[in-house]
Parts: sequence; C-alpha cells; structure tokens
Amino acid sequence: MAAVDDLQFEAANPDATTVSIEDPGETPKHQPGPPRGSGREEDDELLGNDDSDKTELLAGQKKSSPFWTFEYYQTFFDVDTYQVFDRIKGSLLPIPGKNFVRLYVRSNPDLYGPFWICATLVFAIAISGNLSNFLIHLGQKTYHYVPEFRKVSIAATVIYAYAWLVPLALWGFLMWRNSKVMNIVSYSFLEIVCVYGYSLFIYIPTAILWIIPQKAVRWILVMIALGVSGSVLAMTFWPAVREDNRRVALATIVTIVLLHILLSVGCLVWSHSCVPLAYFFDAPEMDHLPTTTVAPNQTAKSS
Repeated sequence: MAAVDDLQFEAANPDATTVSIEDPGETPKHQPGPPRGSGREEDDELLGNDDSDKTELLAGQKKSSPFWTFEYYQTFFDVDTYQVFDRIKGSLLPIPGKNFVRLYVRSNPDLYGPFWICATLVFAIAISGNLSNFLIHLGQKTYHYVPEFRKVSIAATVIYAYAWLVPLALWGFLMWRNSKVMNIVSYSFLEIVCVYGYSLFIYIPTAILWIIPQKAVRWILVMIALGVSGSVLAMTFWPAVREDNRRVALATIVTIVLLHILLSVGCLVWSHSCVPLAYFFDAPEMDHLPTTTVAPNQTAKSS
C-alpha cells in the first residue's frame, strides 16, 4: 500500500521535486562525449597552426604603459639574442611565400635590432669610404690622407631618415587604403620599422667589402644586397596591397623597390665621392684628361 500511495502522490503532484538515492553498488553511467583528438585537430585547422594571433594579443597586452613613461619604450628593446639572430637570418634568407612579419616580427616587434643595424651600417659606410680613398691614392707622393668625418654625420642622417620616414609614410598610406578597401592586411608602424631595419643588415658586410678596388666587384655586391633586401620588402608588403586595386598595388611595390635602389646606389657612389666617377663607370673618353693633385701644405706663391 505504501508503494501505491507514493505513486499516487507523484501523479497528483507532477511539479514536485523528487530526490533519487542511487544504490552505492551501482556504477554511474557516463554520457559519451566528443572525441578529444578531433576537436584539437579542428582547432588546429581553424588556427592554421599559426600562433601569430595569440602572440599579437600578448604583445598588445605587454605595451600597456603610458607612452610618456620609460617603461613604455623599454618594451621595444625587450628582445633576446636568439630572436635578433633569427630575424637577421630571415632577412638574409628570404623564403618565397613566407611573410617576414608573421614569421619573425609579430610575436615581439623590437627597435633594438633596427637601431644597432642602422648605427653599424653608418660607420661601415663611412669607414669603407675613407679606406677606399686611401687605398686608391696609396703610393702617390702628392697625396695626403685626411679622414672625412663628415661622412659619418651625413650617412647617419640618410640611413636613419630612410629607416624611419619611409616606414612612416608607408604606414600612413596603408592605413588610408585600409579605410578605402576592406580585407587588407594591416601592419603596425613598429612592425614596418622592424622590417626595414632588419632588411638593411645585408648592407653591413656589403659596405665593408666596398674597400675592394675593383668597380665590377662593388656593383655586383650592391646588386646582390639589393636583390636580397628588396625581395624581403616586396614579399612582406605585397600581401598588404594585393587585395587593393591592381595599379595601386603594383605602384606601391615599385615605389618601395625604387626607394631601396636609390638608397643602395646613392650610398655606394656618395661614400666614395672623392673617387673619380670613371672609377665607378666605364668611361674611356675620360682617360686622356689630366689629373692634378695639390698637396695640402702647398701654399700659393704671391705674384
């Protein structure tokens, strides 16, 4: 009768809360869940096995200090030696189809590498220019070597202006085009500066080898350095403009490459500006022109 009364109570109160007490001897039955392996594989496919998005968010979280504090700028130099070497290697060995920013820079863009690469390049260009002029005139009795320290200041102005102003202009242009055309890959200003800075590393050994007194070797070295560094820039910024108008995209890449050519050729010719132009360009018609040298201690005779 008790069991019948319980059934009648449950039927009469369908909304009543019931508590069931399981037998301790029974084992709980688990519901089958989704396989773990397939979920992980689907996540990897969605992420593309690329941690750039995660590292980009982490990088944004690090730089949370106000821009007028020292801690804000300290984060831009927070990079270890292995990261710097890895980025230098990536700038020397560009891989077709691989983005330099996503592979090396986006996890932690820095200013340490670009700053010291530009500083080293400035002194390499100035020293190689002075040594080259000395070796060319070596053995001439009327030649007196005078170091040209002005080349350091001029080279520093040109190199640092190129490494900062060109990225600034390119960043502004990409931001403007991104507002006009959607689905354009966007780079931060710091990432663009980082790419330009590391792309100049190959010019350091090139500038040192400019002391070789053969003009053909110099131009070959310039062409090799220009091809390697120019390809890094082209392969990095082409994904940022390829979704834009075809003419705009091609004009952007051509402008980037032309400015890089202007820097390369200009540094070579200017750093050896005391050398006659016939040393850089084959000009047989200039061979018959007399060359006059005046000793610095020679004084003009009074009439």
